[in-house]
Amino acid sequence: MNVKSIILAAGQGTRMKSNIPKVLHKVCGKEMINHVIDIAKSAGVDESIVVLGHGKDKVKEKISDDVKIAIQDKQLGTGHAVLMAKDYIDENCIIVVLCGDTPLIKSDTLKNLFAYHKENSYIATVLTTKVDDPTGYGRIIRDSQGNLMKIVEQKDANEEEKKVNEINSGIYAFDGKALLESLSKLSNNNAQGEYYLTDVIEILRKQGYKVGAYIGSTIQELMGVNSRIDLAKAEKVMRKRINEYHMSNGVTIIDPDNTYIESDVNIGMDTVIYPGVIITSNTNIGQNCIIGHSSRIENSNIGNNVCVQISTIIDSKVGDNSCIGPYAYLRPNSDIGKNVKIGDFVEVKNSVIEDNSKASHLSYIGDAHVGKNVNIGCGTVFVNYDGKNKHKTIVKDDAFIGCNTNLISPVTVYEKAYIAAGSTITEDVPKESLAIARQRQVIKQGWVNKK
Repeated sequence: MNVKSIILAAGQGTRMKSNIPKVLHKVCGKEMINHVIDIAKSAGVDESIVVLGHGKDKVKEKISDDVKIAIQDKQLGTGHAVLMAKDYIDENCIIVVLCGDTPLIKSDTLKNLFAYHKENSYIATVLTTKVDDPTGYGRIIRDSQGNLMKIVEQKDANEEEKKVNEINSGIYAFDGKALLESLSKLSNNNAQGEYYLTDVIEILRKQGYKVGAYIGSTIQELMGVNSRIDLAKAEKVMRKRINEYHMSNGVTIIDPDNTYIESDVNIGMDTVIYPGVIITSNTNIGQNCIIGHSSRIENSNIGNNVCVQISTIIDSKVGDNSCIGPYAYLRPNSDIGKNVKIGDFVEVKNSVIEDNSKASHLSYIGDAHVGKNVNIGCGTVFVNYDGKNKHKTIVKDDAFIGCNTNLISPVTVYEKAYIAAGSTITEDVPKESLAIARQRQVIKQGWVNKK
């Protein structure tokens, strides 16, 4: 049977105190709403419908085009929100209702909920858990045989019902036809004056349908993020999950409490991650790498056997067996080949550096193509900007750039050419030639005394 998710994401989130819609706040680098969409997909959901309200245009920009959108202009309760998505509800499908601000729910939990719903032939199933302090949560009310009777919200619960410690997660599985029928029968006759989705359970039960409650989650999974404090708590939980996932797949993380790896990062086995490392945004790191302390890698591809020491790599690529740092900075569109050395205080931007070349220290390489087996001496600057436009420098295979050289682009240094230390190069350097571009040294005896 086809499975669809309706994800409730219309709330304003006033406690976040933000101009950003609540569901767009990120946990481990990904918007909360996108966490929920991805978790649903991983659990086997065929199509997701997101119900939007506050900040709907901003949220639309951040979710993928294959997600359907429903609009709840007035926030009149969870039942009303689901009703706004009625056009997407098929009679012959399972509808799972999720919350856009619960990024910690696990796909396995949803899979187990679907299985329980199907195996017991329920028309509706609510996911629940038990807690020591249920204050603030909707209570699961069962009959003497343990069957689900109804869900009562905190403000509508009597004293006996408030003692119940089994709580509603806000996550449900419904058969589409029964959900459509019951939504039209909802009333807002309650303390909040809202249309509760929880009332659907009681409506279905009174009609003789079989409804169930599945105790299958933890309170941690169900944590809604409503404030910056909640956001930090969710970040900590998810970061721990991510780090443990990588460690279980053969990655050594020296200090997991001080290692920050976002979701959608891949790391090969036998790679070692030192404390203070930040790895973000779809980064891929190969096997047997060393990522030294306080390094930051963002949206980059790192090969096998790469060493990165106290360096920053952004939107770039590093080939196998290369060494970066310490204190190197690879800016966007840096393509570093195999067996390359980018040493301390070297900055690379929008450049290709091919295999077996090295820039060991104190150099700037911008808008360049550096060939194979090239030596770039200490203090070399690729002078790529004339105040209005950027220009390209080409250094071909086996060239040797002496220390303290300025390459004034556009310029080409051809194969096996040498540039003498201290030169400022403004013209192309022919193959296998030596370029010396500096004023001859002059000694003025006694100059200091005359001054």
